[in-house]
Amino acid sequence: MQDSKILVIEDETDIRELIFLQLQLKNYTVFTASSGKEAKELIEERDFDLFLIDRMLPDINGLELCNSLRSSEKNRSTPIILITALAEADNIVEGLDAGADDYITKPFDLSILQARVRAQLRRHGPKEPKTKVSFGKLVIDEAKARIKVDGQEVKLTHTEFQILILLASRPGTVHKRRDLIDAILGDDVHVTSRTIDTHIAGLRKKLGSESYLIETIRGIGYRFQDNEQ
Repeated sequence: MQDSKILVIEDETDIRELIFLQLQLKNYTVFTASSGKEAKELIEERDFDLFLIDRMLPDINGLELCNSLRSSEKNRSTPIILITALAEADNIVEGLDAGADDYITKPFDLSILQARVRAQLRRHGPKEPKTKVSFGKLVIDEAKARIKVDGQEVKLTHTEFQILILLASRPGTVHKRRDLIDAILGDDVHVTSRTIDTHIAGLRKKLGSESYLIETIRGIGYRFQDNEQ
């Protein structure tokens, strides 16, 4: 998806220009913003295929911007990569909980940034519409990218949604953590199994009473259980 439109939201001029140039060299259409206000104006005017958001913006916390995008019908499923200088596990979990699909810590390697971008865009590519499927109180509407539990809509990040779709497409099948990483994040992205565990934890929390459908297979990975089994 080399013609994809990417919005880079970063207040540090050197970093913003570096990311812009590197992505432009890969034939992406790149827009930039140095503040949350500027970013929101661009988001209202255009559709984007991916957001790169710095956590520490001058006028708004990047986490707030993530939450704002996830509450929008227009951008609820658009991939978000959070750029942050905060590398502690708690900070990363905060970012994922706010709606980010991935994160990259400063200082970062440009080749890794490009790989993360490729992985997110590949996952977000056009897919054949699917019908609704139900498991107990859980309803998955892949065509509309909507999830409901007991009639109430649940807002998932793009990564959480993809994990749920993958697991639910093959109930009873054990998916290794490494396989989930390759399928969801891409085999050219170097992450640890903790990344998947964090996404699973967030997904289970949002599924509430239906969280039991995702079973942990100790030392291996995860399995989706049909509630009728």
